[in-house]
Amino acid sequence: MTDLRVGVIGYGLRGSIARTAHRPGRGCVVAAVADPDPLARAAAAAAFPGARLLTDPREVVDAADLDAVLVLTPDHTHADLARAALLAGKPVFVEKPLDITVERCDQILRTARETGTRLYVGHNMRHMPVVRMMRDLIARGTIGTVKTVWVRHFVGYGGDWYFKDWHAERRYTTGLLLQKAAHDIDVVHWLSGGYARDVQAMGDLMVYGDNPHRRAAGEPKADDWYTKDGHWPPHTQRALNPVIDIEDVSLLNMRLDNGVLASYQQCHFTPDYWRNYTVIGDAGRLENFGDGPGGQVKVWNSRRSAYRAEPDRAYAIPDAPDDDAHAGADPLIIDEFLRFVRDGGVTDTSPVAARMAVAAGYEATASLRSGGAPRRVPPLDPGLAAYFERGQR
Repeated sequence: MTDLRVGVIGYGLRGSIARTAHRPGRGCVVAAVADPDPLARAAAAAAFPGARLLTDPREVVDAADLDAVLVLTPDHTHADLARAALLAGKPVFVEKPLDITVERCDQILRTARETGTRLYVGHNMRHMPVVRMMRDLIARGTIGTVKTVWVRHFVGYGGDWYFKDWHAERRYTTGLLLQKAAHDIDVVHWLSGGYARDVQAMGDLMVYGDNPHRRAAGEPKADDWYTKDGHWPPHTQRALNPVIDIEDVSLLNMRLDNGVLASYQQCHFTPDYWRNYTVIGDAGRLENFGDGPGGQVKVWNSRRSAYRAEPDRAYAIPDAPDDDAHAGADPLIIDEFLRFVRDGGVTDTSPVAARMAVAAGYEATASLRSGGAPRRVPPLDPGLAAYFERGQR
């Protein structure tokens, strides 16, 4: 099989996606990388020997020898870059979230349909073993019909990852109830079989807003901006972003279009980092304890009782070939993307679902910043939805 030649736009924090895609002799080679940062280009030169190193993303978009494009840039740039690639006729992988407003997401979807160019969105959580296990158990009727989903997201490294660069500014993200929560909102939609219709949220900037230790404007991030063992408790964080105008804790309630009720809670100053899902049906409930290898999904469905720690059945979350790559999800999502570039067809990820996750997060952020007033999530044009659900044929 001839290797696909892929161009990469942006080689920063999500450069791992490009490294995962680079499989010379096994289906894919990264042939060009565009990034304005000379340090990023130097890193790309080491990772992809022989690749063209560029500063202008347009050179990747216009390159006649490239078969597909990976857009791995900050969120607010996704629509412009993805649309340029689609207009150039190149299948495109857009890192999640799709963009930071509903309208910009819809622009991407409309462009994909008008050009007939293949669009893929990197919602890799759909390939995480814990998510697929929960979805499998639900599909088998283990807990009956899903009625409600509760998610708690403990973001133990939030101060390192989201308050020291562009993530801390709403002009680049809208807010973490979109930027970070869109991934879990998408999982809630997938497990529940519906999309959020009504949202209501509350939140605040409780911890990092009071920290005075900010970088000067234009000053680069400190070399030790992220450590696994340091920077605890949160008030010891240093060199935070000059501007912080997003929330570090948020609470979201949702009513889906199929009647399911869901809640999502996100906190960026906890000591631990993991996600906890509780899914309750009309014949039982399941819950994950840990979200990677070594964790379990537990099911209670045989009888009523008082509290009992032991479930009726426990399922071990499978080991992953690369625990650093989202519990093994990144190689799987790249497998699906490369197959999609070659053959098209339906994929487990979905541009429609990616748009609906952003729409829920966007309206939830508007609710949060207007005193918790309920908001209606704008529906997607049915014609667009049908086009993508057919597999972009």
